[in-house]
Amino acid sequence: MLNKVRPLNKCFLFSLCFIVSIIGTAQTPFQGKEHLFTQPHSYIIYQPADVLTIDGHPHEASWQNVPWSQYFIDIEGNAKPKPPVNTRFKMLWDKHNLYVFAELEEPHIWGTLKTRDEIVYNDNDFEIFIDPDGDTHQYFEIEVNVLNTIFDLYMDKPYRNRGIADIKWDAAGLQSGIAIEGTLNNPDDTDKKWMVEMAIPFTSLRKDKSTPVPENNTVWRMNFSRVQWDREIVNNQYQRKRDANNKLLPENNYVWTEQGVINMHFPERWGYLVFSKQPAGSTSTSAIYTIPFSENAKQYLWLVYYKQKDFFAEHKRYASSLTQLGFPSDVIPIENQSCKISMEASEKEFSATILCMKRKEQWKITYEGQVTKGK
Repeated sequence: MLNKVRPLNKCFLFSLCFIVSIIGTAQTPFQGKEHLFTQPHSYIIYQPADVLTIDGHPHEASWQNVPWSQYFIDIEGNAKPKPPVNTRFKMLWDKHNLYVFAELEEPHIWGTLKTRDEIVYNDNDFEIFIDPDGDTHQYFEIEVNVLNTIFDLYMDKPYRNRGIADIKWDAAGLQSGIAIEGTLNNPDDTDKKWMVEMAIPFTSLRKDKSTPVPENNTVWRMNFSRVQWDREIVNNQYQRKRDANNKLLPENNYVWTEQGVINMHFPERWGYLVFSKQPAGSTSTSAIYTIPFSENAKQYLWLVYYKQKDFFAEHKRYASSLTQLGFPSDVIPIENQSCKISMEASEKEFSATILCMKRKEQWKITYEGQVTKGK
């Protein structure tokens, strides 16, 4: 969705397993930022053995032979109540397209927006976020409502870094289909669910004039969101619910993998999509993705980034040293290896680098939150 951020609720229950795998103990510079370092989900995506008809129905054998994702949770994580309606997805891919099928339980199916690139999340919607190279810049968002109205946009960088949403961008060649088990815009009955199916051409996801065509074991960063409004019925029609002062109640945001904040535009928090050339239904569909060493190392760069932004908010300048940010040492133990973190900073800009000599890996983050691999 467009830049919509509500105040951060700091009462979190969180999983320490990701952080402990990096740092071994909770008494670290990560304290107070744990909600931003829970482990994202992963999904291994296989190839179809038959031709898919994009109609909103998962009738094809290939759809039947691939696993569902986890059910969606609140955008802030498990500290929030479980969503009252279930949402989940499946994915497939071939040399041309990324295929998505989503199932959204809904006892009252309604929608109003019919024109492409209207602000679709003003209805209940389903949203897809795609960052093919995982650098958190130049990523894509595709939204759809139950009327199959598409709202798609391109982000040069996140809103927090003064990014601008290019709504004129269209996912060229996108196919989408919607199916409903129930009746549309009828308050007099109880519905079951609506389903979304999409074929997203890789050629539509061009970055710097390059088409990101995955290979076996390619990893992308993605997340999925469902915007769900509290509703009321006025004159036998569904409407978004308002409070006693006639102000719209805030939307609910349900996601595949938690963001930790009420903001989808933290791409570093998205899940891992792992491409496999195995066919759907092969024995490998039970495979589990292991978070690589490099992702554990990057967490320290993101810690520098978040702490520097906090420092700037308080002091109107960036910190000049890691010590000012609460790092006890510039040597970081990761998976029984030593990595060295360094930082350069002026009042208005900074960059940080982590170098792991044994693996000959180096990664860098800028003050705009872009992560690149060093040479």
